[in-house]
This record gives sequence, C-alpha cells and structure tokens, in this order.
Amino acid sequence: MNWLTNFVRPKIRALVGNDVPENLWKKCPKCEQMIFHSDLASNMQVCTHCGYHFRLSVQDRIKSLFDDNDIVKIKYKSQLEDPLKFKDIKRYSDRLKGAREDSEAADAVVVVYGRINGNKCVAVFFNFDFMGGSMGSAVGEGFIAGAEFALKKSCPFLVVPCSGGARMQEGIFSLMQMPRTVVATNKLKEAALPYLVLLTNPTTGGVSASFAMLGDIHIAEPDALIAFSGPRVIEGTIHEKLPDGFQKSEYLLKHGMVDIVAERKDLKNTISGIISILTHKKIN
Repeated sequence: MNWLTNFVRPKIRALVGNDVPENLWKKCPKCEQMIFHSDLASNMQVCTHCGYHFRLSVQDRIKSLFDDNDIVKIKYKSQLEDPLKFKDIKRYSDRLKGAREDSEAADAVVVVYGRINGNKCVAVFFNFDFMGGSMGSAVGEGFIAGAEFALKKSCPFLVVPCSGGARMQEGIFSLMQMPRTVVATNKLKEAALPYLVLLTNPTTGGVSASFAMLGDIHIAEPDALIAFSGPRVIEGTIHEKLPDGFQKSEYLLKHGMVDIVAERKDLKNTISGIISILTHKKIN
C-alpha cells in the first residue's frame, strides 16, 4: 500500500487540504482491490469488485435482517468470570475485561426478538470481535435463553454463528455447552418450531460440531469457511492436498451439508420466505 500512502494520499490532500482521514480504503483479501469504506458501508460490507463478503458487526447484522421497529434484546444469565482461574500469557479475567472494553459487549452473543419482514423471530448473533466469537458458558446461556424465549413466543429460532469454536480458557465448562445447546434445539424440534442457521465466515470448532449443523434449514453466505478443523490442520494431519474450495459454502452446498447459499443482500427475503413456508403463512 506504499503507492497509496506516498502518492495518492498526498495528491488528495493537495486538493482538499489536510482533513483527509488516514484510513479511507480497505483492501479486499480476495481480489486485492482497494475499496472506499463508504462504498463498503453502502454495499452491506460486500466488495463492489468481486462480491467478497466482509465480516459484519452484530449491530449491522441485526439491522440487515430485522425490521426497524420493536427489536427487543433478551437478557441471559451471567456466569462465573473465570471458573478455572486460567492463565496463559495473561489471565483469562484480564482477557475478558479487555474484550468487553474493545467490543463494548458483555460476551460473544447478542440475543434479540423482533420481526423479519413481519415474521416473528428470535435470533442469536455471534460477535467475532469478542474473543473470536468463542463459545464459553455465557454463550451457552445466551443460546438457551433465546431458545426458551422462542418456545414461549411460539416463533422460529435463528442462529447466526461467527466463531472460532469452543473457548479454551473455560475448558470443560466450554465443551459442556455443546450438549446443552443440542438439548435446546431438540426442545424446539419437539415443539415443531422452525430452527434456522445462517452460517457465516467462519463457523468452526465446537460450534460447527454442535448446534450450528442441526438446523432444519442451513443457509450460508458465499465463500464462508464452515468446518470443524481448518484446511491447513487437516492437510498437515493427512499429508494430502485438499480439493479447491474445501470447507467453503459452495463446496458444502454441492455435498449436501448446506441447503442455500445466498448473497447478503438477499438474506432477509430468503429467511423470511423460509419462515413463511414453515409456519404456513402467505408469502407477500
């Protein structure tokens, strides 16, 4: 990016003065084109050149899917801050404090109730900015609180994972969230309530090995990594070259692990259409 810093930015400053922000552009990791932040924002954080889907913040994700009015945030139980008194390079309690300050969130999930094109829905959104969206005890509590609220309201349940998997600093407490969330999904199925999963980049580890792959319908954003272990780990284990696009949305669609791959601009209508069909409502 030296040509931008040393040539383009001085030229712009010469024209408009010194009020030019330091970070006007973002580089697309797929096509390597430089994109103005304003263009990305107006295009739902999708590259205007190649269609690469950048990661969305939780608030932008909620805004992109839910109708503007009457969104209710669902509270869930707080957990022990550091059940194992874990410490690696730094204390887990310090990592939590730093994550909360940086992300301005209590933990890695936000649970909301509202409407998607008029259809009632409860949703759990993972926040990758909070320790990589890792699944600890609080995440399990959030998932269960969302599922119980969906049962109470007799409405569909949507989960939007964006996670590196289980949170190692909580050890067995984190791993126990896998069966706990599976039990919650079973209760939804027993009540004949739709359970939808929107798979985003990345969905990996203990998250993909539990509730993320148990939906009635699996929708995925384009080119999202959906896996238990990443391709580099697998190649290093089996000492073989994996197929192109292995563990990406399109590969999983072709092999029956994903039902729909939809661009971000189409997700709201896709999800609301599925909800309407599964709840026997007329599609507008």
